[in-house]
Amino acid sequence: MYVPPPYREPDGSWMADLIRGNPLALLVSNGTDAEGPFATHLPVIPDPRTTGEWSADLSGATLLGHMNRANPHWAALETGATALLAFTGPHAYVSPTVYGVTPAAPTWNFTSVHVRGTIERIDEATSAEEALQVVKSTVRAFESRFGTGWDMSESLGYFRKILPAVGAFRFTVSGADGMFKLSQEQAPQIRDRVQQSFSQRACSRHRATAALMEQLP
Repeated sequence: MYVPPPYREPDGSWMADLIRGNPLALLVSNGTDAEGPFATHLPVIPDPRTTGEWSADLSGATLLGHMNRANPHWAALETGATALLAFTGPHAYVSPTVYGVTPAAPTWNFTSVHVRGTIERIDEATSAEEALQVVKSTVRAFESRFGTGWDMSESLGYFRKILPAVGAFRFTVSGADGMFKLSQEQAPQIRDRVQQSFSQRACSRHRATAALMEQLP
C-alpha cells in the first residue's frame, strides 16, 4: 500500500488498535493464472496465546482467522504461502464546504492497515481441538468487545458439530503499512473545521473519524 509521508501512523499502536477495533479483514492471496487472486472477508483476532507489545511494523505478531471450507479460497491456501490481510477503520467523505476556503477539492478521509505475512492452515482432521480453540478465542474476543458477554458453554457441542466445515488458520505477520489519512495536509484551522464537522454528525463513522483526528499530534 502506498502511504504518503503525512499519512503514516503516528506510532505502531495505531495499527494494532485499528486491527483490534475493526476485525473484519479482507484476506487476499494469489491463485492460478486462470483463477486470478482470491479475496475473502473474514474475522481475524490477535492470537491470545501471544504476549508482549507488538513491534512498530507488527512483524512477529500472530493472528487467527477462519473461513468456510466450501470456499474455493480455502482449497487454494497453502501453509507457508504469503498473503495479505487488509483492515479498514473509520472513514468519511470531506466536502469542500467544510473548508470555508476557495479553491478547494473534495476528498475522503480514511484509515486502513495492510498486513503481510504467511499462512499456516490448521487442519481439522489432525488438529480438531486447535481449530476449535480458534473459534472459541474468536467468540471470547468479540463478545468481550462487541457483544453482551454471551456464555458459549452450552453451544460447544454445536461448535464441534459444525467444525468440519470451518477452515481455521494462523497468520504470522512479516510487516504492515498503516494509512491514516486525516486531513494532515491541511492547515491546522481547516483540519479543525473538518474534525468539528465530523464530530457533530449523527453517523458513527464520522464521529469515529473525528475522534482519531483529535488524537493527531
